[in-house]
Amino acid sequence: TCAEMATVPPGFDIDAPRWDQSTFLGRLKHFLNITDPRTVLVPEEELDGAKALVEGCRAGLVPPGSSQEQLLYAKKLYDSAFHPDSGEKMNLIGRMSFQVPGGMALTGCMLQFYRTVPAVVFWQWVNQSFNAIVNYTNRNAASPISLRQIGVAYVTATGTALATAVGLNLYTKRAPPLLARWVPFAAVAAANCVNIPMMRQQEIINGITVTDGDNNELGRSRRAAVKGIAQVVVSRITMAAPGMIILPIIMERLEKFPFMKRIRVLHGPLQVLLCGGFLLFMVPAACALFPQRCSLALSDLEPELRDSIMAKHGDKVPYVYFNKGL
Repeated sequence: TCAEMATVPPGFDIDAPRWDQSTFLGRLKHFLNITDPRTVLVPEEELDGAKALVEGCRAGLVPPGSSQEQLLYAKKLYDSAFHPDSGEKMNLIGRMSFQVPGGMALTGCMLQFYRTVPAVVFWQWVNQSFNAIVNYTNRNAASPISLRQIGVAYVTATGTALATAVGLNLYTKRAPPLLARWVPFAAVAAANCVNIPMMRQQEIINGITVTDGDNNELGRSRRAAVKGIAQVVVSRITMAAPGMIILPIIMERLEKFPFMKRIRVLHGPLQVLLCGGFLLFMVPAACALFPQRCSLALSDLEPELRDSIMAKHGDKVPYVYFNKGL
């Protein structure tokens, strides 16, 4: 197959971003590509074939007649299903491409069944279980986490969501109806603030690998981990916000119409569909808020790491870089 080298288009680098990752629009196009929910339906063999094609292309060997479009599609499938650090296939539920179908079903149910405490407890628990899988799947793979730590993170986040949801649910009994509809969002936001840092605590305790502009490792930084995780928390809350804040206002208005009162059984499916509409845009938009390859000024690093970098490289490394996770 070495004779087929000519089929790799000249100057084509399969790992080079197709869109400028320093701009929001470029990142949005990138995440629209890899969070495409249609990739969830791609069979396992095709995903494995895409991985083989990407790895072959990195080595300069591709099957004869491979077009640039085929290579880019293989990379899209690879990015949607394999972890960027470890290269391992991610479980289906944890992939960002599953966020739209999974998130729309759960968000729709949380927004529909908010009136009784048992329903609130059940749907918040299901949602936190889903979140725990997503956070574990998209962690920075260089920082292993024990089963005990996963368990503690899961129980703490679920507890936070339930306490927020049930507490606010009881509190809003006397409040305007719309406030009660916003309780699920408050619970989801509170749980995200706990779930993600807990699930990725190893990164905060031991630091994550930081590199220079040319990807040479410089050491491990806890401050870089904190910055990356904080950005992920903001992204996840932003992902949920429009659907969970605007949709209740829409439903509050719609439910006053006589025809809506006649079709109560369809309120749930309608909310799920509308959530899907919000998430189709919000999942890539929220992922694109911050660059995936996050940077931190040398002056913001821990003093000991900063001093060791200065000793080795002088002032040639003004910024360090790291993968913030998703």
